[in-house]
Amino acid sequence: MASTLDLTPRATARGVGSNADTPPVYGYTAAGSAFHRATQPDYYGWLDHVRAAGACTRPIRLSGNLYTVEQSTGRVLDQRHTDTMPDAAIYTACGNRRTTICPSCAHTYQRDAFQLLRAGLVGGKGVPESVAAHPAVFATFTAPSFGTVHARVVKRHTCANRRRCDCRPEPCHARRDTASCSHGRPAVCWARHEPGDAVLGRPLCLDCYDHDHQVVWNIFSGELWHRTKQAAQRHLTKLARRRGIPHVEVVTATGRVRRVPPIRLSPGKVAELQARGAVHFHAIARLDGVDGQDPDTIAPPPTGITTTDLIDALHHAAAQIAFHTPTHPDRPEGWPITWGEQVDVRPITTGNDGDVTDGMVAGYLAKYATKATEATGHTSTRLTTESIGDYADPDGDHTARLIDACWRIGRPTHTPTPLSTRPRDPRPTPHFIDRWQCPDCGTHTRYPACPTCVTQRQATLDAEPANRPPATNPYARLRRWAHMLGYGGHFLTKGRRYSVTFRLLRDTRITYRRHEHHQAHEHTNTPRTADNPHHHTTLIVGSLTFIGVGWHTTGDALLANTAAALARERRNIGREELTHEHANSSVDVVSAAA
Repeated sequence: MASTLDLTPRATARGVGSNADTPPVYGYTAAGSAFHRATQPDYYGWLDHVRAAGACTRPIRLSGNLYTVEQSTGRVLDQRHTDTMPDAAIYTACGNRRTTICPSCAHTYQRDAFQLLRAGLVGGKGVPESVAAHPAVFATFTAPSFGTVHARVVKRHTCANRRRCDCRPEPCHARRDTASCSHGRPAVCWARHEPGDAVLGRPLCLDCYDHDHQVVWNIFSGELWHRTKQAAQRHLTKLARRRGIPHVEVVTATGRVRRVPPIRLSPGKVAELQARGAVHFHAIARLDGVDGQDPDTIAPPPTGITTTDLIDALHHAAAQIAFHTPTHPDRPEGWPITWGEQVDVRPITTGNDGDVTDGMVAGYLAKYATKATEATGHTSTRLTTESIGDYADPDGDHTARLIDACWRIGRPTHTPTPLSTRPRDPRPTPHFIDRWQCPDCGTHTRYPACPTCVTQRQATLDAEPANRPPATNPYARLRRWAHMLGYGGHFLTKGRRYSVTFRLLRDTRITYRRHEHHQAHEHTNTPRTADNPHHHTTLIVGSLTFIGVGWHTTGDALLANTAAALARERRNIGREELTHEHANSSVDVVSAAA
């Protein structure tokens, strides 16, 4: 049977056109604006201009002047305004770490986090490779129970991959003694929940659940982690003293000699919000020693302390640390802050041998470093008095009640006294007195206070830094972090000596991108700039101003993201080819050795 498809378009009536007709492209659509941009003569120049922020969902647009400055003399060689560039702006990536906000920038942040965390376990990036022999553990600290929630419990896993676990779970909450709670709701659940069940993490009874205690625990969890680190360090110090390991003498910057413990704990942790909205921490704890000649260097720990001692120290600290929060009008005795019963600490092995390896731990923590409240089903920006009504509800669902608890507990706990009723400070009446001499500076004056000393005292006060007065209400931060269900700390933190910084990784990537053209010069046999003795090193100094966020049109976003996706796919293919080539070369070496 012959085909009925036309090879050439023809003019037909509306609604009965041939499938070979070219559909119209409307300018107000994403495809239409992309088509308009692609037909412009400067399209490839625009594409190269936005390459740095090509895959960003909401890039930052900057406007201003760019100065080319001679580094040796400071003379301005050239000046260029962003009005002469495509779109009259410079695009830069937003750098957001959250996957729900910008997947591309979050992917970059995740890779940086992986390199940062793994370098603290095996070395590299400026960290000595000797850290691979240091005792290191992977610890998980969970929050206590604030009420019964739906859960999926698998006592024995038979699956090969926990991410795609299809094992048969136990009943959620199987009980025979209590059929209902004090509010008349069922206190049992016989369901065997699937991994993606929407009720996971939701309380069985919303009225029985202690939402206030949970948000207060979230806001004070950072202090709990800080005290736990200190307790583990003290436990290791006492252990070293009992085993006869002497303290190390360190010379300070002022020339004094201090005796410090011979063991140093270098931690790194990532916070994760569970489905119930409570935060728990995944931490890496590495054991280091102290070098008296160079205290900032990473030294191996004493031979008398092992990985088992480090595990015992963390368990001891988690069980010991507990405190009460300051008083609050809703709860004068405060809320107890302590860790939950589930504290898991496992040793980390380097390489591919062992249950918990360095690559596995770094990848696991880097994945959670790009998440926030997505597990709870709530995503929003910072809440204000105008938007809090859309999310907070004391009689709503679980997340709405948590946000309402943050806003209610974080309210101002005292009302300032009106100015009309405040007692006035005694002030001297402006008048002249008998002539007298100031005993401090010797000035003769008829004023009640020496004007010279007053001027000097005021100048001293003006030179002091303007420190923010301490907050009188420790719960005031709950309103600021209500969109995070009370948690206001960083999602990825580390000790100063654990590994390198994000800034070092970002500066290294920027320097590499700026010198990519040198590689092109080497392939084309073009002399490099550094090889030219008549060339002086110049700097590009920008005086830029923020003008907006996002692309001009959806078509621009479509073209930029598509080009970035193609480039990313080429890099991934190249990385896979290099990995395959490296694996084949290793097999050849092993065969030759055999």
